[in-house]
Amino acid sequence: QVQMAESGGGLVQAGGSLRLSCATSGVTFNSTVMAWFRQVPGHEREFVAANRWNNYNAEYSDSVKGRFTISRDNDKRTVDLQMNDLKPDDTAIYYCATRRPYFGISRNPSVYSFGGRGTQVTVSS
Repeated sequence: QVQMAESGGGLVQAGGSLRLSCATSGVTFNSTVMAWFRQVPGHEREFVAANRWNNYNAEYSDSVKGRFTISRDNDKRTVDLQMNDLKPDDTAIYYCATRRPYFGISRNPSVYSFGGRGTQVTVSS
């Protein structure tokens, strides 16, 4: 059973930074894509970033490219999201997710497994 535990969210002023972390269990971590999504109540879950198991291939949504960085530690089975220059539009609940082993990066949340409750990020103007 896939389980995720997201942490690191909070309240920050615009221009500030946060680092989210996701601890995983039940994930074939060394051979799977890990991703971050976010969701605002009443809206669809939105792709933020993802990287492959080798940590060298990452994708970002246009809205966060250049500000956010995804990284993973395959030994610790964790995936982090460093968020810099935060904007009020980044306010959302952030979730980490995993795909089935050896599948590539997708921006479609329906092909991922979400096993955590997410972490709230609030950016004030």
